[in-house]
Amino acid sequence: MVDTGAGAHLRRLPRWHPYFQFAVRFDIEPEQEVGPQLRSLGIGAGDVKTVVLTHLHVDHDGGLAHFPTSRVLADSDEIARTAGVSGALLGYLPSRWPKWFDPQPLAWQPLRHGPFARSARITEAGDIIAVPTPGHTPSHIAVIVRDGDDEIMLAGDASYLETTMLHGVVDGVSPDEAVAKATLAAIRSSCAGSRTIYLPTYDPKSGERLRERRVATTAERD
Repeated sequence: MVDTGAGAHLRRLPRWHPYFQFAVRFDIEPEQEVGPQLRSLGIGAGDVKTVVLTHLHVDHDGGLAHFPTSRVLADSDEIARTAGVSGALLGYLPSRWPKWFDPQPLAWQPLRHGPFARSARITEAGDIIAVPTPGHTPSHIAVIVRDGDDEIMLAGDASYLETTMLHGVVDGVSPDEAVAKATLAAIRSSCAGSRTIYLPTYDPKSGERLRERRVATTAERD
């Protein structure tokens, strides 16, 4: 499982934080959370052995409570970024995490994957790996699933849309636009070098592209 989505508890956000007060609102019912959605597909919480978090914003870790027995992986710097007052000011809400939550840091290796200088194996076989995609947060990651001749990139918030990635447009929240642009360029390079199905979290066409096995192509910029 890559990211766990939002949870109904996010309908009650801290009012002292201006971002939560003025810029974001969640409208999600308990039955829409990741756990019930997986159960509707015949997948129980115990079937999910590993959860990988692209980053620790509330709309990506809000469903953690559904996976109490799963191994949870995240970047160590991203985990550290959530701590203390500075973490709260940055919009992280560790107080909302389950008490058992103790993520394991990704084991980065200097093993290049396309344009990415390092990677971290999620599976022993190496058919699922993480790559660094800083921008939305400084330690944001994406997860690549090798599936035959295709690579499925679960991109989190590296961009909000495939089209903005292809055009090199920084969208959403990014503390360093130059870093975000460099990541988008690396993703385009990856798409040019392999058959990549690019699936950012908020792109409404991600599900359609996955069903149709539609690969991203830099030719679409034209």
